[in-house]
Amino acid sequence: MTRLTSGDYVVRAIRPAEWEKVRGLRLDALRDPAAPLAFLEGYEEAATKADLFWQDRAAGSGEGSATAQQFIAELPDGSWAGSLTVLIEEAGTEDWAGFPVERRQGHVVGVYVRPEHRGNGLIKAMFDAGVSWAWGRGAERVRLLVHEDNERAQGAYRKAGFRPSGVRVPFVKDAAQDELEFVLDR
Repeated sequence: MTRLTSGDYVVRAIRPAEWEKVRGLRLDALRDPAAPLAFLEGYEEAATKADLFWQDRAAGSGEGSATAQQFIAELPDGSWAGSLTVLIEEAGTEDWAGFPVERRQGHVVGVYVRPEHRGNGLIKAMFDAGVSWAWGRGAERVRLLVHEDNERAQGAYRKAGFRPSGVRVPFVKDAAQDELEFVLDR
């Protein structure tokens, strides 16, 4: 368990039984004004998914999973202020977009911090937990993709230690736009 020095949050992996809170935070994230640039799915699509989908998602990225881990920042009252997920990508495979994975790496997805908790170092604490988990699984680097126009997110990722790699990937929703790969090498 990782704690911010302020003591206001506990950053930890989700538990599979918390699937309803996983769903609730994701739906809140998809209502954020930046969601169209930050997430591949929309609110309407996610809101119609069955409970089994969310249960499987929480089990696949909850405590004990070796291939994915979702970290949340929890307040003393049990509410969640933010979340991110780290997927382990194996060398010799293809990533979600069909690009070759050259080395074992962590891939950060689903980054979200509620607006009232932004700007206080929380995102760095969540990244520290996620990156530490990836290093513990033998990742040689951790990466993420961020829309070229999402400057707020790019700034937050830079503060967490990530840097642009120079790789550009066509944005799934509009091939005329790009996402930029940011990386943190071990």
